[in-house]
Amino acid sequence: MGIGCFLKSLPHFLMDLYEYESTVSVLGNLSSNSFLCMENGTQIFRPTEDPSDCVKEVKSLMWVYILVGNIIRGIGETPIMPLGISYIEDFAKSENSPLYIGFVETGAIIGPLIGLLLASFCANVYVDTGSVNTDDLTITPTDTRWVGAWWFGFLICAGVNVLTAIPFFFLPKTLPKEGLKNNADVIKNDKKEKQREEVKKEKDGITKDFLPFMKSLLCNPIYMLFILISIVQFNAFVNMFTFMPKYLEQQYGKSASDAIFLIGIYNLPPICLGYIAGGLIMKKFKITVKQAAHIGCWLSLIEYLLHFLCFLMICDNSSVAGITTTYKGVQQDLYVGNTILADCNRDCNCPTKTWDPVCGNNGVSYMSACLAGCETSVGTGINMVFQNCSCIQTSGNSSAVLGLCDKGYDCSMMLQYFLILSAIGSFIYSLSAIPGYMVLLRYIYLGLPAALRGTSYIPAFLILIILKKRLLPGENASSGTMLIEAKVTGKENECKDMNQNSKVLNDDELKTKL
Repeated sequence: MGIGCFLKSLPHFLMDLYEYESTVSVLGNLSSNSFLCMENGTQIFRPTEDPSDCVKEVKSLMWVYILVGNIIRGIGETPIMPLGISYIEDFAKSENSPLYIGFVETGAIIGPLIGLLLASFCANVYVDTGSVNTDDLTITPTDTRWVGAWWFGFLICAGVNVLTAIPFFFLPKTLPKEGLKNNADVIKNDKKEKQREEVKKEKDGITKDFLPFMKSLLCNPIYMLFILISIVQFNAFVNMFTFMPKYLEQQYGKSASDAIFLIGIYNLPPICLGYIAGGLIMKKFKITVKQAAHIGCWLSLIEYLLHFLCFLMICDNSSVAGITTTYKGVQQDLYVGNTILADCNRDCNCPTKTWDPVCGNNGVSYMSACLAGCETSVGTGINMVFQNCSCIQTSGNSSAVLGLCDKGYDCSMMLQYFLILSAIGSFIYSLSAIPGYMVLLRYIYLGLPAALRGTSYIPAFLILIILKKRLLPGENASSGTMLIEAKVTGKENECKDMNQNSKVLNDDELKTKL
């Protein structure tokens, strides 16, 4: 994992500095105002290339480092959770393993929480920090052209992963089964049993038992249906979680740094609480597999239905003159046509394909200071203020600043509702995760996300129907007759076993044998 993270950070050091398109040249003299509205003047701009030309010029193979880094990192990451959970299941009491797994899952959430906070910090730092003078930048983290220091987090993770690997070398391969007395005889017998198993594995090889084992899994309807559910739901959540920062950026006008921070604060702590609470409930009430299946299914369904409320928590598009509104402030369709030029800026000789937004003091955004009709400017970098803007219709002095305008109080409230609903949904869904693990381990295991998860409930209901017809080990019989017969059979077997053994076993030895 450490090597993979290091490889993923290499492109930053092998590529040229990042350049963003802007009407304001950070290399020239900012006081020349050559980027503003100059009637009958000559503008000096870098030509905007056609997107098809840009695609043809892409010859970099830096993506190979990302691909290979992800493959190597995946090789190291994949065994941790399945083998770790199996490690707990092998050596823990059945009533304690849900709680232990809950702690493991909580630890797996605390790590991403710290990672999201680190990512939030890195996204707020300019990608080429240390190589360029950040005081000359004319964009902020809320700008769509901003690129954060994505590589910095990978370098930190590379070092942390290498350090984390050290304690794993000190974990024992086997442990005494929890609940058994830790005496010399038990440990001795356990070691002999392990040695016999190892000799058998060396003699027979893994291929002898592998195919029959896979056949039993593939022929197990409950296991296969659960795997189907997991795949569909995982695809839905990966899609939603991957693009949620971008969704918060575009929908609610947040920067990448703020979006990542909000996701970490609102989503991951409820998930931790849900994992712990699910483990405690399983331990406290001794939930059976059938009960766990019902809990997991219905809680997940409730969270799925709550997810549809997110479709109501949306904000209007940003008011950009010439795109979503006219220069007179009237809302218009995005596809109404090219109305970027108006009477107030037609003689300014402005570029019409360059996105360098400014916010007027009338609350409307403009594609650039030139298209806003601004004639003068004061200050440098992100603190630049444009004045005498002919397209900004206000009663006082018309001015603008760099960046898009804020979406307002109503949009901020919608964001709060969305985050609160997301936190509630995360808690409910994680509460059902531990019962889902028990089903897997004890016998057997705003659009696209909604559609994917909806289809997953079809096999979920089939699981409930199949489990309803089965009597699983460890469950009470439905009738007193079956219970009496089980007791009688147990007594007969016990008597036969006692008669066959000439040596009388004491209570401790009998318990150990059982």
